[in-house]
Amino acid sequence: MSYYMLHKDIVFPHPDLADGQGLLAVGGDLSPERLLFAYENGIFPWFSDGDPILWWSPDPRMILYPDDFKISKSLRQTIRNAGFEVRFDTAFEKVITNCAKVPRTGENGTWITSEMKEAYIELHKLGYAHSVETYHKGKLAGGLYGVSLGKAFFGESMFHIERDASKVALFYLIEKVKKWNFHFIDAQMETAHLKSLGAVTVPRHDFLKMLKEAVGHPTKRGKW
Repeated sequence: MSYYMLHKDIVFPHPDLADGQGLLAVGGDLSPERLLFAYENGIFPWFSDGDPILWWSPDPRMILYPDDFKISKSLRQTIRNAGFEVRFDTAFEKVITNCAKVPRTGENGTWITSEMKEAYIELHKLGYAHSVETYHKGKLAGGLYGVSLGKAFFGESMFHIERDASKVALFYLIEKVKKWNFHFIDAQMETAHLKSLGAVTVPRHDFLKMLKEAVGHPTKRGKW
């Protein structure tokens, strides 16, 4: 199968033209304009060092409705008793750096290349990318980051140094977006871990309709 090659113009083929794994296009750049246009259309970059930029729109799509987040009894106890402090948008660069370097079970290396880091740090400076940081005894213990457009949050990555620290960050993110009536958190690819937290898969066709509705609302830019 031949893939759509991107050039200077900020255009993408329709997501329905992605292959069976969700790969849609190759090339282009990670400029803020292209990234935001991609997210608005249900597309995101995901590639490894040494590869060209790869753009994806999987079918089905995994999303998490804020009201459906599953909080286990042990996580509730951790939130109440573990002494974590949660902050928003105070250490974005540290969060994305840790997401890139903290090892994950069953994974080798990282898709968060230096090029990706620079691109999302720029989105953060522009007020579109946000981080949630979990601290314990003054030290960064976990967190997550993603992109916000309209009433959708596109989760990118999370990490933990201390047990459950990233889940605590997710809990506080969900509490915040529930107050703002966000429609969903985009979790992109299906994983058993996300499913255990309440995420579900929806057909790409349905996701794109939901996305169009969500991004039609004003975006909460700036520090959260």
